Amino acid sequence: MDAFSISKCRKKKRALKHNLFAALYTLVAWGLYLLSLPLLLLLSLKKKYRHSIPARFFLWKNPPLKEGGIWFHACSFGETRALKPLIDVLGREKCAVTTTTQTGFLEAQKISDEARYLPFEPLLWLWIRPQKVLAVMEAELWFLLFYIAKLRGAKTMLINARISDRSWKNYRRFSRFYEKIFGQIDEVYAQSETDKRRLEFLGAKRVTVTGNIKLAQSVRATKRYPKPSGTVVTAASTHEGEEEGILDSFLEFKREFGDARLLIVPRHPERFDKVCTLVKRAALGSGLSFGRWSESKSMGADIVVIDAMGELINIYAISDIVILGGAFAPIGGHNPAEVLPFGCRLVTGKRIFNQKAIFSEMEGVLFCDLPELARTLREALDARSPRLKRDIALEPILKGISDVV
Repeated sequence: MDAFSISKCRKKKRALKHNLFAALYTLVAWGLYLLSLPLLLLLSLKKKYRHSIPARFFLWKNPPLKEGGIWFHACSFGETRALKPLIDVLGREKCAVTTTTQTGFLEAQKISDEARYLPFEPLLWLWIRPQKVLAVMEAELWFLLFYIAKLRGAKTMLINARISDRSWKNYRRFSRFYEKIFGQIDEVYAQSETDKRRLEFLGAKRVTVTGNIKLAQSVRATKRYPKPSGTVVTAASTHEGEEEGILDSFLEFKREFGDARLLIVPRHPERFDKVCTLVKRAALGSGLSFGRWSESKSMGADIVVIDAMGELINIYAISDIVILGGAFAPIGGHNPAEVLPFGCRLVTGKRIFNQKAIFSEMEGVLFCDLPELARTLREALDARSPRLKRDIALEPILKGISDVV
């Protein structure tokens, strides 16, 4: 048997193994789906999941994408928003976007003419239509998503790929499984050299480092609010267990800088009422005025809770200092890129394990724990605003897509 015949035989064996694995994987996924149906029906009654669960798990008002397009998939709000610079170049009419969360879906509707919730894996056999390209953001490594899309003719790409320090141990533990996923991915675009090495260890081929494309966003305020007098401190995307420490630190800061104002923007809307109760008690107990944005539409009080979605960028535009939440509690941090265009000083916690790659691309960020926050706010007054260390390369991704479009 000659070398060509041997190579062809090996390819057939690999394809057979992949097909057998896909069949077994599909059976297991259907089993999990059927077992979870009672829970899914209960969860679908909750306001938070009222649209996403029926769409993802029952295909309710969730038709397949049109054939022959450029299909992007992202998990949630931040990842979806980061696709905008790519879609602006390619044309929103050519691009479809799927997401798995409600906030991601609402953002997808803003940047694409075709937005959908991504169905649960076994349902993809019924849902996926042939596409030219499937480009998946970051760590959305669903085997059947790549397998079926590739089977039906799409070039498959993983873009802005990352593997955090925290999750690396689990990836290595299941490396044989991830090797099968990366066997279905044609090209990978990684955030950093560290990510590239880890991805190649798991079986990724044709890996290119582009930097974190979340930092390539052209962010602009959608509304212009008058800037309140004094130093405006914004606590953005805060979580349970963070507001108390931020309030204590701000009250200490305000004793020295009496004109300071605090705007608090909780991460999750279901916590708005709870945070308002907490903040109102703290403000009035300290002899300060309190405001709730949804009631007053004013930022004139000493401390205001911004209990509305979609306003954070507009608040950054009038802020002097931003305290970025999600890193004082063990959440992993949030995307700091949206702060960059507005020249705010940026303070955040040290638990940034999910955003380490982004922060590594920036300089001028102040890190601290909650007990040090009041002192760090004073330092921020004289600090420079954060900036990027280098440009982010979108061109390799765009070329990878344009080669087949």
